[in-house]
Amino acid sequence: MDKILNLDSVDQYNSLYGLETLNPLVSVIDLNKATRQMDYVHWNYGVYALYLKLEKACDIKYGRRSYDYQEGTVVCFAPGQTTETTLTTDRVQLNVLGILFHPDLLRGTTLGKTIKKYTFFSYEVSEALHLSEDERNIMTDCLKIIRMELERGVDKHSKTLLVNYIELLLNYCMRFYERQFATRSHSNHDVLTRFEGLLDDYFEGELAERDGLPTVKYFADKLCLSSNYFGDMFKKETGKTPQEYIQEKVIELAKERMSDRRETVSRVAYSLGFQYPQHFCRLFKKRVGCTPNEYRAQNLLL
Repeated sequence: MDKILNLDSVDQYNSLYGLETLNPLVSVIDLNKATRQMDYVHWNYGVYALYLKLEKACDIKYGRRSYDYQEGTVVCFAPGQTTETTLTTDRVQLNVLGILFHPDLLRGTTLGKTIKKYTFFSYEVSEALHLSEDERNIMTDCLKIIRMELERGVDKHSKTLLVNYIELLLNYCMRFYERQFATRSHSNHDVLTRFEGLLDDYFEGELAERDGLPTVKYFADKLCLSSNYFGDMFKKETGKTPQEYIQEKVIELAKERMSDRRETVSRVAYSLGFQYPQHFCRLFKKRVGCTPNEYRAQNLLL
């Protein structure tokens, strides 16, 4: 029978694998030193976790979808996420390094305020970070430094240094993900082309008027990507967020439809998915600099 583990503390994880806990809020893990084998299948995370998997010793599912990772892959999870892990080996020791840290470690720190910018914690579906050999070395060096700080014991500088080192590690991950976006430029272009097609289809049919303005999540789901991964990839490729691009599309369609004098502003708003015309007018003025009626009047004069 599948076991479910609510992973609420760092020590709980260490106890599961027979590892030492040096600090109740953060731990650098090395499963090559494990003395017990993991027998849980479902994990409900209450901590942040970042794993550098130097071998493929298990299969991971996030929600209903599988991670596509190989040797030298980083996978990340955040509090509130549920995963399914199935071992593909009988060995107790696994070539896996990583770090777990509790949200309480970040309370009152700058990282605590900015942790959400590290969107890779919610990536899924073939979106694991695949590292080069040099990048692996940087990751392992960061983990070694954090481990050394943990071994020094606790003093008044410990929390600041630990959080700073973790932030450094996360910033490297951000850099490596951006490199991965660049090296996958061709496949990313295909995604953008599909997104453009989906966007056109949404507004050309009755979906907008029936279901309202489309969300980034709607298109990300259609593209089999997480919203955060899609957003980061899109921003890297275009310099804009998907939401900005959708709004630009809405404005361009609005201008086109208002060129027909038989169409009222309210009718145009409803056809584009706005529930209330005043919301459309507010967005139009913000993006164009004038109200829809002012824009229409100016163009009629021209």
